[in-house]
Formats: sequence, structure tokens, C-alpha cells
Amino acid sequence: MLEKAGVRGVLVRLGHSWQDIASRVEYPEALRNTLGQAVAASAMLTGNIKFEGSLSLEFKSEGAVRLLFAECTDQGRVRGLARFDADAVGSKVDLGALDEAVLAITVGHVEKGRYQSAVDLDGSMSISKGLEGYFERSEQLPARILLAANGTHAVGLMLQAIPGEGGHSAAEADDDAWNRVGMLTETLSDTEMLATSPEELLYRLYHEESVRLYDPRPLAFGCTCSRERVEGMLRALGREEVEAALEDRAGEIEVICEFCATRYTFDRVDAEQALAGPDTPPAPSTLQ
Repeated sequence: MLEKAGVRGVLVRLGHSWQDIASRVEYPEALRNTLGQAVAASAMLTGNIKFEGSLSLEFKSEGAVRLLFAECTDQGRVRGLARFDADAVGSKVDLGALDEAVLAITVGHVEKGRYQSAVDLDGSMSISKGLEGYFERSEQLPARILLAANGTHAVGLMLQAIPGEGGHSAAEADDDAWNRVGMLTETLSDTEMLATSPEELLYRLYHEESVRLYDPRPLAFGCTCSRERVEGMLRALGREEVEAALEDRAGEIEVICEFCATRYTFDRVDAEQALAGPDTPPAPSTLQ
């Protein structure tokens, strides 16, 4: 909290958890960094709200990056992956320029179900700019979002003016507060974000704004896949497709989770039991 300016914030810094994700696939550097930004953003947005469940960012297109998926649970478990055309991904990933590009935020609430909101990329070259526009339209409050990633760390910083009575900023008495914080934030480079601890970074930028730090929440790589979810996926495919897969694979189906590489094997008996079981929501379409 920047108490003098009336601004709240979330700062996410991923180390080993991001390295666990990035090391599972040999991504082109630009795509790896973009995925790191998405994973940091999912954790950052999860830290901005109180709920039980998970929040995901999912980008789809018909271009070089077919899928970009990042998720964080309320328990601080993060995961992510990308599907891409290796021959078409260049030295820079411009999400807004890809064909039929769509970015969505999905909140899976334990009690209230799933809610999805579309993020209008509107030519935005980055996840951060797309999310800034989303918050301005959905909450009528400006947001400043910075995201950076390399092979070692993924970092996200989000700032918002605190809403007061009538929806106005709590810093209304200080007309220059938001602009002042914005100018300080603009001085922050990707290199500094990635190399500096959260406490030191916030002090360097905002020490004159009376920074109040709350207790940090740990983050770690974690996958939500399970045999029950895979069984749910098989039921969603239907008997005809499952039986065809058994015929093609000599009586055995192997499903590999793209997030954590866990292998689930089903013979004919297992498949029949899965088809006869109760409905279980399958994991996002990331099992193969």
C-alpha cells in the first residue's frame, strides 16, 4: 500500500516456480519470456482478489502462438504452458498482431462456479497493456501493470488507485498522486525488475509515498491434474472416440499432462470404468 498516494499494489516475483515451468519445454526466448509474463500476471491478479479457487489467463490465436495458458490457485500454486509453431515464432511476440487473437481471464470459484471475461487486445502488443485496458473498462479505475521475465525470474507489478466513497479515488485530495506514482513507475526497467528483491524495489521507487508491506504469500509450481480429471476428459470425448483410440493404440490409452508430464494409462477395463463414472470437469484442454 502506498498510503500517502492512496494507491494499492501487488508485486509478484517468481524464481524456482517459474524455472520449473520454463524448463519443461524448449521455448524460443521471446515466447518463453511472454509465457513468464503471463504466469506472473496470473499470480498477480490472484493476489489482487480474495476467493477460493483458481484464476487463469488463456490466450488463443490462429498465428504462431496457438495457445498461451497460465494459472494460479488461491493456495499459491502456479502452472503454465504454450503451444506454438516453432518455425513461425520470431524474436518478438506481438500478441495483438496474431490472427484471431483472443485473451480471456477465467476465475474458477469453488462455490460459485466459473466466470470468464474477455480482454480486448485492441492491437496491444503485450499482456500488460491488454490488462490495463481491461481494468480501465471493467472497473473504471486506471491500473498500471508492468511484467518482465527471463529464464530465471518472472516478475509482475500492479498498481491501482484505492476506490473511496462514490467510487472516487481515495487520493482525490492529492490531485497529482496517481500521476506522480506513474512517473516513478515509468523509471523502472525490466532489468531492474528482474534483478531486485521486492522490498528493495518498492523502497527505491516509492519510499516517499509511505509504503506499507503486508505479509508475503509463498508461490510454487503445482499442477491440478488428476486421474479423475483425465477420466472426465475421456467421458467428454465419448465412447466412440475412446474405443477408436483403444483400437489405434493396441488396447491402451496414455494421457500425458503437458504441465507436469504425469502419465495416465488406461486399458480397456479402466476406460470402461471411466466412461461409466460420474461427470467430473476435465482439466483445461492441455492434456494430450
